[in-house]
Amino acid sequence: MWYDADTGTWREVGLHDLDQVAGEILEKAAPYKVWLFHGEMGSGKTTFIKKVCKKLGVSDTTSSPTFSIVNEYLAAGERVYHFDFYRIRNESEAFDIGSEEYFYSGDLCLVEWPEKIPSLIPAVHANVFITVLNENQRTIALSVHDGKEEKRI
Repeated sequence: MWYDADTGTWREVGLHDLDQVAGEILEKAAPYKVWLFHGEMGSGKTTFIKKVCKKLGVSDTTSSPTFSIVNEYLAAGERVYHFDFYRIRNESEAFDIGSEEYFYSGDLCLVEWPEKIPSLIPAVHANVFITVLNENQRTIALSVHDGKEEKRI
């Protein structure tokens, strides 16, 4: 399911609709350079990020940076960074790899497991929430934070 804030309704989507949902999120969250992906293990965060990267025009093979922590891709000459903080033990590990430099670079940063780095998250960011409904269904919702307040869009 995908929450459409324009109509205030939930819309059912399937795996085949992820390209469309990724495009809609790109359109709505374009001004935000740090996107935080929330969801339990196996909810589809990496799968959805792959769809976002495809929509951006990334031609490289996209994969989870679980062991490398960050992967860099190029999309139309622009850098895209994909982070996976699942394996870090504490925030200082994320700080030591220069995560703040990435976050404030002006390049798009797609972040899995942001819960592990709460004090490093920029005030201005987008949140993508993926909730497992059952084996084949997920709910996807988007909110943005402009540095002062959060707004569901």
